[in-house]
Amino acid sequence: MAEVHHARCLCGAVAIRVDGPLPPGDACHCSQCRRQSGHYWASTDVPREAVTISGEDALTWYQSSAKVRRGFCKTCGSFLLWDVPGRSKIAIALGAFDGPTGTHLEKHIFVGSKGDYYTIADGLPQNPE
Repeated sequence: MAEVHHARCLCGAVAIRVDGPLPPGDACHCSQCRRQSGHYWASTDVPREAVTISGEDALTWYQSSAKVRRGFCKTCGSFLLWDVPGRSKIAIALGAFDGPTGTHLEKHIFVGSKGDYYTIADGLPQNPE
């Protein structure tokens, strides 16, 4: 049987299906992810062709920089997607998946911008950017 994973926003208006395994994720500590999520943001980069989104009428996009847009539910505000249009993969919030995910975090990124109110003590690699 093929591996399938399901993710959704808090209210259920946006649902995401991933056909296949979830690659190891990263935790982003940049100021944009911290501001949007309220802490750092953990996600997994999934090949676009493996992703099916339902409820796209409830999905809205925020262009957070010249290259990056962030997808969230316009009903409940859940931050679900990080996307560079034209890139072969799309990042999906690990916290949005129904468990078990079968994956894990493999690194921390943008730790040079992390908040001063917490420490990273899990032993994973920490990239300044």
